[in-house]
Amino acid sequence: MRILSFVIASTLLVSGAMAQTQADPEVASRVVPKPLVSATSHMIVAAHPLAAQTGDEILAQGGSAADAAIATLLVLNVVEPQSSGIGGGAFALVHGPGGLTTWDARETAPAGATPDMFMDGGETLPFLEAVASGRSVGVPGLVRLMEALHDRHGKLPWADLFRPAITLAADGFEVSPRLASSIERFAGRLTGTDAAHTFLPGGTALSEGDLFRQPELAETYRRIADKGPDAFYQGPIAEAIITTVTADPRPGSLSAADLSGYGVTERAPVCAPYSGNRVCGMGPPSSGATTVSQILGLIERSIPAQPAAEGLAVLPWHLFAEASRLAYADRAKYLADSDFVKVPVEGLLDNTYLGSRAALIDPAKAASGKAEAGDPPWKEGRYYAPDNSEDLPGTTHLSVIDKDGLAISLTASIETAFGSGRMAGGFLLNNQLTDFSFRPTNAEGEPIANAVAPGKRPRSSMAPTMAYVGDRLAVITGSPGGSRIPEYVAQSLLGVMSIGVDPAEAVAWPHISQRNRGTLVLEPGFPKPIAETLGRMGHATERKDMTSGLHMITIGGNGTLYGGADPRREGVAIGR
Repeated sequence: MRILSFVIASTLLVSGAMAQTQADPEVASRVVPKPLVSATSHMIVAAHPLAAQTGDEILAQGGSAADAAIATLLVLNVVEPQSSGIGGGAFALVHGPGGLTTWDARETAPAGATPDMFMDGGETLPFLEAVASGRSVGVPGLVRLMEALHDRHGKLPWADLFRPAITLAADGFEVSPRLASSIERFAGRLTGTDAAHTFLPGGTALSEGDLFRQPELAETYRRIADKGPDAFYQGPIAEAIITTVTADPRPGSLSAADLSGYGVTERAPVCAPYSGNRVCGMGPPSSGATTVSQILGLIERSIPAQPAAEGLAVLPWHLFAEASRLAYADRAKYLADSDFVKVPVEGLLDNTYLGSRAALIDPAKAASGKAEAGDPPWKEGRYYAPDNSEDLPGTTHLSVIDKDGLAISLTASIETAFGSGRMAGGFLLNNQLTDFSFRPTNAEGEPIANAVAPGKRPRSSMAPTMAYVGDRLAVITGSPGGSRIPEYVAQSLLGVMSIGVDPAEAVAWPHISQRNRGTLVLEPGFPKPIAETLGRMGHATERKDMTSGLHMITIGGNGTLYGGADPRREGVAIGR
C-alpha cells in the first residue's frame, strides 16, 4: 500500500509536470523528452551525436561494449573537450559474464602534494585561482582505464578504436551550439591560458558552425594508438604534461614518477536494495552509490501508510528533498578515499540506520535548518568534520550494452568546464584536486576526511549506476552535473523503477535539488502549483537551471533495449 500510494502520487506529479512543460514554450526545449529509442541487438547513449554514432559503428563491426566505450570517449574529447578527455579520469561499472565490477580511474594527488597546498597565509585560495594553478591537476586516469577495459573485454585492435577520433581531430568538425556556448561563457577564464590558442584563436571565440581542427590532439592520438597506453604516461606526452603543470603561476608538483606509477583500481560495487530490487554503483572515493542509495532508501522508508489525498501531487518531491538533505549531510562528513580513511559504507546503508534517519522526515512539513550527519554503525569516520567542497560540472556520461550483454556505465570528467585551462598534447588537463577540501581541518582542529594527501583520490559525486530486477540487469544510467549528480541519478531511477515511465521521459523530468544548503532548488519548468505547495510546507525555494546529462538504457524482460538521452544537452541514443 505504501509503494502503491507513492506510485499514484508520482504519476499525478509527472502528468502535471509534463502538461505544464508542453504548454510553456519557454521551457519546452529544456525538458520535453527526446524520442524513445528501442533496439534488440545493442545500444549506446552518449553526450554528442558524433560520439554516439562512433560507438554504434564499433558495435556494428563486432566490437564489444568496451571497444565502443573507448572509441566514444576518444571522440568526446574531440567534440566535447570542455567536459572530459584523456587529461582527466573516470569511474566505470562493467556488467559481464563474471558479474558486476567497478573500475576506479579517479585522478591521484602527486607525491609532492601537501595538506595545505590550497592555503595561502592561513586562508584558502580563491577557488578560480586554485583551479588555474598547476596544483589543481591530478594524475590523469582515463587512458589507463581504457587499457584495462580493452585488456579485459576488448575484441577489436586497440589502434582501430582511435581512427574515428583521429579523423575528426585532424579534418575537423562543425562547432556545436553547446560547445560554442561553453567557449563564449568561459572566454574570460580561458584568456591567457594554454587553452586560449585552441578555443579563442586570434583572440576570438569559436562560434557555432566553425570548422574546428585539432592537429596536435590528432598527433597525440596517433602516438597512443601506435605505441599503446604507456605512450601517454611516459615519453614526450608525459614530458609535455609535466612541463605544463609545473609552470607558473602556482606550479604543481606532478612528476614523471607520478605519471608512470599510476594505476586503475578494480573495486567491488556498492549495492543496496530498493523497492524489492537492487541498485549498484561506485563506492569511495565516489560518493555516488551511497548518496543515491540513501536518497532512495530514505524515500522508501518515509512514505506514510495513509497519505492525505490533497497532498498526493507534492508528496514525492517533498520526500525527495528531505531524503536528499539527510543524505548530503552524511556525504559531507563521511565520504572520501577509502584507501586513506575508513568510510562507513555499510553503516550508511544499514537498514536500521536508514530507518532511524527516515524517522526524522515529517511527510507534511519541511525540516528547518541544515541537517547534521547521522551516527551510523561501523563508525570508522565518526571523528571527521563535515566538508562541503564543491565539485563543478565538467563531466560526461555514456551508457552502452552490446549484443552479448556486456554493459558499461561510465562517467568521465576533467572537473570544471575546460578543467584547469592548462593543455598538453592538444588536450585539456583536469583540475580534479580542487575536489579535495582546501582545509585539512575545521576551525576546531578536527580532521576532514577529504583532505589532500599524496597518492589520495579526491571525493567525487560521479555516480555511474546499474539496477537489477532479481539477477537481471534492468537499468544502466548516470549523469554529469557536479555535486547534484546523485540527485539526478536517483530521480531517474524513481521514474523507471517506481513509476514505470520510459527512460526518455525519466531523464527529461524537471529537477529538484536539496543538498543540505538551506534552499530547495527547482528547475525552470517545475510545476508552479507544486512549487507553491512546497513553499507552504516550509521549503525555501529558488529557481535555477540544472543541466544534467542523463543517459539511460533500460532492458525489458524480453531483452528489448530502450534508450533515453537528456534533452538539456546534445546527447542521443542509438541502437540496432
